[in-house]
Amino acid sequence: MMSDATVQTDVIIVGAGPTGLSLAVQLMHYNIDFVIFDQKKGVTELSKALVVHARTLEIYDQVGLAEKAVAGGEQVRTVAVMHDGKVRARLDFSNFGAGLSPFPFMLVYEQSKNERLLYEHLQRNGKAVHWQTELETLTQDTDKVRAVVRTSSGETQTLEARYLVGCDGAGSPTRKLLDLPFEGSTHPRLFYVADVQMEFPREENTAYPVLGEDSFVLMAPMQGENRWRLIGNLPEYEDRVDQEVSFEAVEPKIKELVQQPLDIKTVLWFSSYKVHTRQAETFSVGRCFLAGDAAHVHTPAGGQGMNTGIQDAYNLAWKLAFVLQDKAQDSLLETYDEERVANAKRLLQTTDQFFDVAASDRWHFRFFRENILPSLVGLVSQFDAAKKLLFPMISQIGLDHRDSSLSQHQHDHKFEVKAGDRMPYFSVNGKNVYDQLRSPKFHLIMFSDGQQDYAHLKPNLEAEYGGCVDFHIIPLYPKVVEIFGSREPFKVLLRPDNYIALISADGALDDLKGYFNKVVGRTLSSALSS
Repeated sequence: MMSDATVQTDVIIVGAGPTGLSLAVQLMHYNIDFVIFDQKKGVTELSKALVVHARTLEIYDQVGLAEKAVAGGEQVRTVAVMHDGKVRARLDFSNFGAGLSPFPFMLVYEQSKNERLLYEHLQRNGKAVHWQTELETLTQDTDKVRAVVRTSSGETQTLEARYLVGCDGAGSPTRKLLDLPFEGSTHPRLFYVADVQMEFPREENTAYPVLGEDSFVLMAPMQGENRWRLIGNLPEYEDRVDQEVSFEAVEPKIKELVQQPLDIKTVLWFSSYKVHTRQAETFSVGRCFLAGDAAHVHTPAGGQGMNTGIQDAYNLAWKLAFVLQDKAQDSLLETYDEERVANAKRLLQTTDQFFDVAASDRWHFRFFRENILPSLVGLVSQFDAAKKLLFPMISQIGLDHRDSSLSQHQHDHKFEVKAGDRMPYFSVNGKNVYDQLRSPKFHLIMFSDGQQDYAHLKPNLEAEYGGCVDFHIIPLYPKVVEIFGSREPFKVLLRPDNYIALISADGALDDLKGYFNKVVGRTLSSALSS
């Protein structure tokens, strides 16, 4: 990258963790030029974040990476809740989300593997990450962003782009240079995380949350012989949260909680930390954006953090692409803040509540953990309705944009599925419906009872919208009728991120023109001819 001349690109990506690498992969999918750099020497060797959820795998699947992730991970099929040395309840996670996603499970696929998966995909496609490169300054005006970076050799380089995205973690230099507050709180307790090789009489593909009176440890299996992730809290350090802790001090605590034979052979990684709940008040300033931990950090409950950052990148990428390719006006980018700030607020509230249940020392939470939670977990396992409620929350497939200005609700009152919802999963001739929706564009789907000839719409669609909208006809299968609640033909317009833009029983295309003119900011035909 080093040269005397200013480097010109479309998007500058600051940070090459899971969020930044995901953004780069998505921009490459849209054929958008970018420069990505990170102060690290390379992808992390530490496992760090642990779980990949169904929605992230759906995003990976769109660019052909999900199969590799699943093959390289460990599916959690059972959660066995322990207390006083005994398993008090079991939650069956095998096919937990059957019929809701092509990935109906939780996958242990640690951050280091995610980063390598994404980085190697970029490399295979001729894209580079500039390692050991730091952001020094950034300035912006109405037309561009200019960033000055410093390499490990001490030399500086100027980058110039239409947009810049800070994916540079909780201590984000981008956020600080934009002078954005990072308001929130710090949990008044110390926590630890460790990756170990450990002998324990486990059941296959089973994670063990172990609950104590004022503490807990989660033991999650990782890929590899006798590899485990241990996560827990240290209430005895409440008044000494800044004190350094060794694993030797933690190991007896773990054994005391588990009360079953376990033998920790090797400690591969150990860290103690404080839990923060913080969020930037806005995720954009002018031509600069924040994503992932740079925009929001929260408790580790539910393994939501890395997945949320990847979804930030997914949401922003198509909007940047459409604006950069003159298919939409700049105002489309305002919906990134609109949608993702609202999601982050909900997520912070939810994870805080989950974390209180697991870690709080208040008497009512202790009572709930010891006397109610095990029975409740066992009950959830027995009812499909409970699973269908819980899985969308955990897997993030239930997150919606119903309140977004990109969601048009004029005609969706007749349907069970609403504008702003993720496109529901079902099979078409034995194939995943998402297999038809991988192209980086809007998707128009006509659900037909066979009585109408929708094929004649395709030439009109191509003439009006060029390559920006593709066209599909899907029969009104019984599963479609069950999901959408309509026996009559209807159409669905999907955004490039497979959220529903509009749904209507009107088979004409007039409302598409109105949607693009109002929401995207112009008719696509005028954009294509300009």
